[in-house]
Amino acid sequence: MTLAAIDRRKVARTLLSVGVAAPLVALLAVLVAAACYADFDHARQYLSELGGATATYPVIFNAGVLFAGVMTGFAGGGFGLAVVILTRSVVSAVLIGLLFVLAGIGLVISSLYAWPDPRHMAINLGLGIQLAPVFLLFALRNAAGFLRLKQFLLAAFLAMVVLTVMTKHMIFPGTVNDFNVGYWERAFAIVLVGWVGVAAWLLGRALDSDTASIDDA
Repeated sequence: MTLAAIDRRKVARTLLSVGVAAPLVALLAVLVAAACYADFDHARQYLSELGGATATYPVIFNAGVLFAGVMTGFAGGGFGLAVVILTRSVVSAVLIGLLFVLAGIGLVISSLYAWPDPRHMAINLGLGIQLAPVFLLFALRNAAGFLRLKQFLLAAFLAMVVLTVMTKHMIFPGTVNDFNVGYWERAFAIVLVGWVGVAAWLLGRALDSDTASIDDA
């Protein structure tokens, strides 16, 4: 392995460690902001309200989202670089990195324009990151030794699909309602953000593996 390759792996692992930390930063911001918001109703209220005008200390949530957004953008670089190292699939790497950067931009903008400012809806740019597991799976399709990572990516994507169709009332209309929408949003957020941390950790381990092999066929 050349010095350049070692350096690339080191950079990728560093950026992926940021990806592991980003969901934890977001979670910490939510927990602290909720604890400081008297009578916050997790069943009925949206997470964005933790940074809105009615919150006691909106800066806690908004600052956490801001930092998580910046970290998400850097994590995208780690995902993209890891894909290039492990699979040499530059197109997939660029697409995956772009999805992360867009998600990061959406988080940053939403943190600067708190709910209910219409510009807060830029956070929807982050929804595109749901496609990243698919691109990762495609990039790793000929890579041996990543069964656990592939299984996790498939499970995460399927979970996001189920939560999307449920929260959009495409199936079982009425299941998600004004009395429990907050719980559904939190479940979606945990999967949408949490998969990034787990996948970043697994990719970091893959970079350290000496048994990974790529089928060029």
